[in-house]
Amino acid sequence: MAEKKIFSPVGEKEITRAIVNEFAKQFSEYVESDCLIIGAGPSGLMAGKELAQEKLKVFIIERNNYLGGGYWIGGYLMNKITVREPGQKVLSELGVPFEELTKGLYVADGPHACSKLIAAACDAGVKFANMTVFEDVVLREGNKVAGAVVNWNPVRALPREITCVDPVALESKVVIDATGHDAFVVKKLEERKILKTAGYGAMWVEMSEDLVVEHTGLVHPGLIVCGMAVTTTYGLPRMGPTFGAMLLSGKKAAEVAKKFIRG
Repeated sequence: MAEKKIFSPVGEKEITRAIVNEFAKQFSEYVESDCLIIGAGPSGLMAGKELAQEKLKVFIIERNNYLGGGYWIGGYLMNKITVREPGQKVLSELGVPFEELTKGLYVADGPHACSKLIAAACDAGVKFANMTVFEDVVLREGNKVAGAVVNWNPVRALPREITCVDPVALESKVVIDATGHDAFVVKKLEERKILKTAGYGAMWVEMSEDLVVEHTGLVHPGLIVCGMAVTTTYGLPRMGPTFGAMLLSGKKAAEVAKKFIRG
C-alpha cells in the first residue's frame, strides 16, 4: 500500500458513472449529424478531419476496437507506409516525418502517420463509435440515403438463437462509405437493387491511385464513396500497400460532402 496518496479520492462508482454518462451524452448528440462516415481507415479519417475543420458535425463508425484500418501496419505486416507524389504533401500538412527513397516515392513510419491523422481528426472535432458495425442504410423519398443502421459488433458472435438484438439508426445529411474493398454501404444498396457494383480488379498501382481519386464522389443521392470502396464500386484495379490516393480520396470526399450538405 502507498504511504502517501498521489491521486484524487475518486473510486470505482464515479469512474463508471463518468464513462456511462459521457458516452450516452455524446452518442445521443450524434444520433443526428451532418456527415456519417462508415470506416475509420485513412480515407475515412481524412474526410472526417477535413469536414470537422469546417465546423460540420462528423460521426465515424468503426467495427474494430482501434482506428486507422491498415494504415498503421503498412503492407505485409511491416509498419512502413509509402505514398507517391503528391501524397507526401498531406504527410507534411499532418506533421509526419518522411523520406524520399526514389523520385516521387516517399516512406514514413505507419504508427506515426496513423497516430498523427487520428489526432488531427480528433482535434478537428470528429467523434467515433468503435466496435460498431454497419448493418443497413436509412432511406427516404426517392431512395435517398439519410443515415445508417448500426449495432454492437460483438452481437454477431452470439449464438443464432439469441441474436435478436435490434440495431439502432443514425441520421445524417450525407453518408460516406469508407469501408475499403468491402464497400459495405454501396453493397447494401446493391442488395436492394438500387445500384450495381463492378468488383475491384487486379493490382495496378500506377493506374489505380489516379482512378480512385478521379472516381471518388457521389455514387447515389446521399451517399459518397471514397478510398478502396471506390475500386469495388467501379471495377477499378486495386492499389496495394500505398496510401497517397487514400489520403487524397478522403480530401476529395470531404469537398463533395461539403457541397452536398450546403446545397
